[in-house]
Amino acid sequence: MPPTSAPRPGRRTPGDTLGGPSPLAGREQEEALLTAALLDLRRGRPAVAGVHGPPGIGRSALLDRAAALAARAGVRVAAAQAGREESGRPHSLAARLHGALARSGHAAAPPPHPQPQDLERSALCRVFLAAARTEPLLVVVDDVQWADQASLRWLQALARRLAGTPLMLLTARSDAAPAEPGDHITPCPLDGEHTVARHTLTLGPLPDPAVARLLAQAWPDPADPAFQEAATRAADGNPALLRSVISRFARHGRTPTGDNLPHLADCTAEAVRRRTRHTLTVLPEELHGILRVIAAAGPDCTHPMITALAGAPAPRALARLSGTGLLLPGDRPAFRHPAAAETVLAALSVQSREELHARAAAWAYRTAAPDSAVARMLLSAHPAGAAWAVGLLRGEAARHRTTGRPADAARLLRRALREPVPPAQRVQLLTELAAAVLPTDPETADRHLRQALLAPAGTTAGPAWVSAAELLVARGDMAAAQPLIARAAGRAAPDGDEATALRALYRLAEQSEPEAAHELDGPQVPPLPPRPATAAEAAAAAWRTALRGHDIGLARDLARTALAPAARRTVPLLLQLAACHALVLSGDHDEARTALDAVLLRARHAGVPPVSGLTLLVTGLADLAQGRPDAASDALDRAREIMPGRGRTPFLTPGLIALAALVRLEQGEPEAAERLLAPAHPYGTAAGLSGALLLYARGRTHLARGHREQALTDLLECGRRLLARQVTNPAFLPWRRIAASACDPSADGTVAAALLAEEQRLAHTWGAPATPAGAAVDGPRPPAEPAGRRAPAGSPRAGTPSAGRTAPGDGPPAARPEDRRLPPRTPSGPLPRQQLTGAELRVAELAADGLPNRAIAVRLSVTPRTVELHLTKTYRKLGIRGRAELAAALEHRPKATP
Repeated sequence: MPPTSAPRPGRRTPGDTLGGPSPLAGREQEEALLTAALLDLRRGRPAVAGVHGPPGIGRSALLDRAAALAARAGVRVAAAQAGREESGRPHSLAARLHGALARSGHAAAPPPHPQPQDLERSALCRVFLAAARTEPLLVVVDDVQWADQASLRWLQALARRLAGTPLMLLTARSDAAPAEPGDHITPCPLDGEHTVARHTLTLGPLPDPAVARLLAQAWPDPADPAFQEAATRAADGNPALLRSVISRFARHGRTPTGDNLPHLADCTAEAVRRRTRHTLTVLPEELHGILRVIAAAGPDCTHPMITALAGAPAPRALARLSGTGLLLPGDRPAFRHPAAAETVLAALSVQSREELHARAAAWAYRTAAPDSAVARMLLSAHPAGAAWAVGLLRGEAARHRTTGRPADAARLLRRALREPVPPAQRVQLLTELAAAVLPTDPETADRHLRQALLAPAGTTAGPAWVSAAELLVARGDMAAAQPLIARAAGRAAPDGDEATALRALYRLAEQSEPEAAHELDGPQVPPLPPRPATAAEAAAAAWRTALRGHDIGLARDLARTALAPAARRTVPLLLQLAACHALVLSGDHDEARTALDAVLLRARHAGVPPVSGLTLLVTGLADLAQGRPDAASDALDRAREIMPGRGRTPFLTPGLIALAALVRLEQGEPEAAERLLAPAHPYGTAAGLSGALLLYARGRTHLARGHREQALTDLLECGRRLLARQVTNPAFLPWRRIAASACDPSADGTVAAALLAEEQRLAHTWGAPATPAGAAVDGPRPPAEPAGRRAPAGSPRAGTPSAGRTAPGDGPPAARPEDRRLPPRTPSGPLPRQQLTGAELRVAELAADGLPNRAIAVRLSVTPRTVELHLTKTYRKLGIRGRAELAAALEHRPKATP
């Protein structure tokens, strides 16, 4: 505070008040106390008043206000502020106070010479007491903690001589530097309160209304409630900090609205850093060490840790730090703001900072602190090579992934990779890191997986290689996966479970993208035998057999071998999923659904979202095969939730889009299916079988909208991609049958007949019961309209697909009894009117039995709207008007309904 002199005021009566608006906010009680003390001083009653509080709480502002009130009360003022740079110069503060008294116009004040240091302490006291007897005097000293010892002793002597003299001594001290026992300024012990008034003003945080007042003074428009609440919480009642935040905020032209809360947080952090740096200048070096330990340990710091790491008794040190405003109140020492802790540690070199964190982590581990606390300390510690560190970091990373915090898990795993670990453990860490970053950065995840498969390690790395290979294949990076998996399989123990699992995963990747294989990419993987001896290879063989449609019984047996409880430990989840899909294609829907649920549960527990997403995709396709579009839609929603946004891949994304479109087609909404497919590009061969599925869905949708040429183009391209992968089984995708429906009967009748005949032959090869080629329960065809009612080409009804089984995963086309009752037709002949799909026939029979639509929906696990759509299509195909004619048209004898 600069020296202050007040002009000689007019005389006031003892009863005068010192009213008027106050510039201070939230200090009404303190200001009232000082006003009363000044009025008492005018009446001749001396006083000693001390103001204290943490840095920035407003001590100096209150002293300035006291000086202004003194001028109004007719009290002369001599003021000075002690400075740290003068604390070692004797009598420096006394000299400035003496000069301020002289400049105040007191006629009895001695000339500047001799200097106070040349005067005896008692003589200097007589000078100030004499001035006060002439006119009431207020002596103000700010930051008295920096006063030189000579000046401090003089102030103490002056305080003991105040009795009977209208002099008030007002000082302010920062709680960051509390007074030692011999530094207090107090009146003579013989002077009672009635002789010399004593006042201690403890400044606490500003109340919320005061914060609102300061915000109102800063901007012309009122602050948003959210902004005001955030500003109050950020400043923690510290007016200097609040003013600093407001100043920085307004300097950039920002307004106090909720949209600017992130900028408020940045301004708060910068203001906290600046105030922390200032506070540190007040503290002795030994307290700096205490604060560094607290900053390194974080919220889990304890008194024993401080004592052990800082070498100082914690209770006494924390008592001295309690007035700094840096720490939260309570038993556990912790910083109020993270920016303050960062500022405390910033004074250290990087090496010293890492060593401090390492010491804190080691001490916390030895004393059985929570793993979360130790892991947080290890994040900033240098690698120590401790055997426990990597295991603890991995355990905490797994917990973070389980609770939906993959970014935190990734930080811990990156830190674990800095430790000196065995090669096999490094492979494991890279795989776990890939799984953690996959939701937000799939490209980086793929890079980590490739590093894991290339990492030099012994046979003990086999399980980690299997995990990395499985995730890489599930991601769809087949071109990179095949040579890397081949190399890993060559390094694994030849007869071990890991080697067979890697070989099976290689064959799975090869099936999806055979063009990526190259004989020079790595060691040759042995051919997959028709009946492998291991469960993992049995899963791959079941999938290959089902796709090629060779032997339905063999595929079923191989899939069950892979899914047996005893085989789960050695068969990766992705291979189990392939076995489940083989069961779907063989028509064993109940068995497949049970196995799919188990795979999904284990995939969610293992934290491999790509496998979970693919499992739900297959589940949705299986639901469509059973005529349950609502259940398929639910599986689709769950898959999108598990694999949001960037986490999806060119391998899974087309499959999800196709499933969504097929669900809409099953629900009788081709326009909605078309909208879903509109933004989807065709995808390249990297999309594998999912890309073929997308083309199939687009072809069906074009056909439903009456666009035959576009439908035929997509369906034939779908078939080309499947045949390139030796996928011939019509149970996977009945593209030939749908392509035949898209052919122009007048121009492409021969092509359509050939496609239908080929599909029938392949169905028999697969082992399904004989099915008429025209009985397309799993594909659309142009419906036969009653005479005079045929829809014009291009209309929504022209070429509308049936609502039967629509997706990969359908069972054999004629495996259901209700399908076999449909009459055959010659390949080139017209379709019978009663050519109903399996789903339509099930709904029609229940309706013919007399069940209402809602009861049918409950029994079939579909919506009433789906039942209505199926019945509408059935009436149109049969050429009838409604339920009354349904039983006769079906030649169906109604059953007794419950």
